[in-house]
Amino acid sequence: MKLYIKHLIIALSFIVSLGFISCSEDDDNSATNPDLSSGTFAKGADVSWITQMEASGKKFYNAAGAEMEGIRLLRSLGTNSVRLRIWVDPVDGWCNTEDLLVKAYRAKNLGMRIMVDFHYSDTWADPSKQVKPAAWTNLSFTELKNAVANHTKEVLNVLKTNGITPEWVQVGNETGNGMLWDDGKAEDNMKNYADLNNAGYDAVKAVFPDAKVIVHLQNGQDNGLFRWLFDGLKSNNGKWDVIGMSLYPSADDWKTMNNDCLANMKDMIERYGSEIMLCEVGMSWDEAEASKAFLTDLIEKTKSLPDGKGLGVFYWEPQAYGSWNAYTLGAFDDSGKPTVALDAFR
Repeated sequence: MKLYIKHLIIALSFIVSLGFISCSEDDDNSATNPDLSSGTFAKGADVSWITQMEASGKKFYNAAGAEMEGIRLLRSLGTNSVRLRIWVDPVDGWCNTEDLLVKAYRAKNLGMRIMVDFHYSDTWADPSKQVKPAAWTNLSFTELKNAVANHTKEVLNVLKTNGITPEWVQVGNETGNGMLWDDGKAEDNMKNYADLNNAGYDAVKAVFPDAKVIVHLQNGQDNGLFRWLFDGLKSNNGKWDVIGMSLYPSADDWKTMNNDCLANMKDMIERYGSEIMLCEVGMSWDEAEASKAFLTDLIEKTKSLPDGKGLGVFYWEPQAYGSWNAYTLGAFDDSGKPTVALDAFR
């Protein structure tokens, strides 16, 4: 990272720390001071869209209607952690290394804990698609493993150079069928997926030995999926520290999904001895009361896991509102204010 970029980041973060918009969390009488200590229960938010939203003119407001910087606002609502995705070479630049650094530095400046989510793609990686970065398309499998390792280390070294230490790092996003298809498609070649996963795992540990590495799957209520994937990784010497889950219920089925997720979490602990993180959760923004009940119950269930192995719960892009990018599962209303859903984090 060039020095002038680092200086720009520092300058921007300093402005944010002063409250580059008129108020701080202390201006809101209902503000919460979350426990920001490493190792405590994580109440988090994926805020990867926030710089792009700001650039488009989106603003964020507390319950009193006062404008606030978005991460600071979420902190005042009880969140103590942020999750940030990283793409390899995105066409529009958002969620590249420089954009990640801007958001990570802002979070660090507020004392927030950080999770980095490697997609190993130029765009969204999820259960329906795990597309290789364009620059990696024609690599041999050995070269592909090296690319995963080098990209992981390069990004994390940028954070390290700027004094930022993530507490958790995901190697892949919702990899219920592997990543970097077709080479790493788990249903076709579980060993390849395990090898790619391990390339990322080892790279994380090379830069941040104490960071916890997460393997993250969709559908946290689906015990069969989790057993299949993690049995496959285990039988191929796959490495992980934390099992990550996504959970996206509706107002009608959240109780059943939470119960199924709890059973799955307990099984993962008993079967593999792993710690558990809910890396993504969400519900329709206009079902705010149901969402609050869902989150409150899920946090209680995650905290109830034996030996403190339930590490935390992250809401996915709660600050997204007004059908931003056609997404409607945030936790802000159309005026840019948080809904009561986020009261579960207080």
